[in-house]
Amino acid sequence: MALEHFDVLVVGAGLSGIGASYYLKTRCPNRSFAVFEARAAMGGTWDLFRYPGIRSDSDMYTLGYAFKPWTEAKAIADGPSIRKYVNETAAQYGIDKLIRYEHKVKRAAWDSAAARWTVDYEVGPEKAPRQVTCNFLHMCTGYYSYARGYRPHFEGEESFKGPIIEPQFWPEDLDYTGKRVVVIGSGATAMTLVPAMSDKAAHVTMLQRSPTYVVSRPAEDDFANKLRKRLPAQLAYDIVRWRNVLLGLVFFRMARKNPEKTRDGILKMVREQLGPDYDVETHFTPRYNPWDQRLCLVPDADLFDSIKAGRTSVVTDHIDHFTADGIVLKSGQTLPADIIVSATGLDMLLLSGLEVSVDGAPVNFAETFSYKGMMYSGVPNLSSTFGYTNASWTLKADLTAEYLCRLLNHMDRHGYAECRPVNDDPTLKASPWLDFSSGYVQRAMQRFPKQGDKAPWKVHQNYALDVLAFRYGRLEDGVMRFSKASSTKVAAPAPESVAEAA
Repeated sequence: MALEHFDVLVVGAGLSGIGASYYLKTRCPNRSFAVFEARAAMGGTWDLFRYPGIRSDSDMYTLGYAFKPWTEAKAIADGPSIRKYVNETAAQYGIDKLIRYEHKVKRAAWDSAAARWTVDYEVGPEKAPRQVTCNFLHMCTGYYSYARGYRPHFEGEESFKGPIIEPQFWPEDLDYTGKRVVVIGSGATAMTLVPAMSDKAAHVTMLQRSPTYVVSRPAEDDFANKLRKRLPAQLAYDIVRWRNVLLGLVFFRMARKNPEKTRDGILKMVREQLGPDYDVETHFTPRYNPWDQRLCLVPDADLFDSIKAGRTSVVTDHIDHFTADGIVLKSGQTLPADIIVSATGLDMLLLSGLEVSVDGAPVNFAETFSYKGMMYSGVPNLSSTFGYTNASWTLKADLTAEYLCRLLNHMDRHGYAECRPVNDDPTLKASPWLDFSSGYVQRAMQRFPKQGDKAPWKVHQNYALDVLAFRYGRLEDGVMRFSKASSTKVAAPAPESVAEAA
């Protein structure tokens, strides 16, 4: 019996997968596609994480889709609101009917002669093995493992008599009312959990080895809310989106060009929030420059307010060992705890751990170069979404989906069956895909592709530059090689008109 076949298979029904599906439906209407989702619900990160206070750390005017205005009052939105937004988008464009839940993709094998992928996947709780074929595979599975977080072992943790919780697997029935809570970590998850839990807990302590840069901004964007009352929703949304993009680019550029001045400005704001008597030097002054790691956003200064109110505290120290009743630090201090939360980071994972082979040869992605941050040298007809480290994920997700549709339509016009980025430049210099000092990034980069020192192999963390490259750059750039359906021979680059480029 012939296998079911699609022109495009989208893997993942989170923020990226739903967005990519919209672009495929509207810009490649003649292409058949389906969406395979490993879990039982759409939403990705925003359905998986259910810990107290879960929210975005980016504004929704840039984390939202370019094609669907965000109309809620809060620009810094909570997880349920974002999940609702994703679900509404899927229903509005009929994408919800294309999603196949509990379909976990395991392996993909490319056959150049047939110009198609054979994809192995598992269905349902019983993991029944199935296969499907497709001409193009688009991975929207995020950047971390859904099955596990990064969870270091702590000396003596077996003796702790209370629960040790991982935010990625938050128990629905956890009651922390009147409990002493210690949250281990200093990233976005910890910054969210600490003030959120302080409303019910007896006290919440954020225990960190080293500080993180923290900035506060209002949860609601007054300018955006006023503009939306005076202009059509899409126009108002576009204006605010580009304003926020440009402000972010300016701030990032300033941080790179003058890190000391940026650092002083951030710390001045923290001191204004916490007062002159608080030890900002110890608890909120990192050893690295701004944007060497991602900044943490706290809406409406909620973390600072909870510290000033005495509901929470920050301790900067190293863990020596756990006891039955808490944590003993290297300094000798003891932190009493009824509940410990290990907000120690994510386990980064490329393509959700997909095993890939091309004409029978396994692909080691660590040996490939990233093409435009979305495809991989030597691997045909496979793309993936990976957002920005210095801006909202969806900005890059939208551009990636737009480029995918440009590529597919170009292949249709010229009768191409295969597109393959080829690195044959002996002068190309390799560097890590992400230039970020965060622990979760450093732990994983040896498993990820490399980036080069020149286009199209260089990964720009710059939305404005990517708009030009993804929307208007040449598809026939000498690096992307196209082949006809009847042969794997590389086709000569076809002349690209101004209309095609646009």
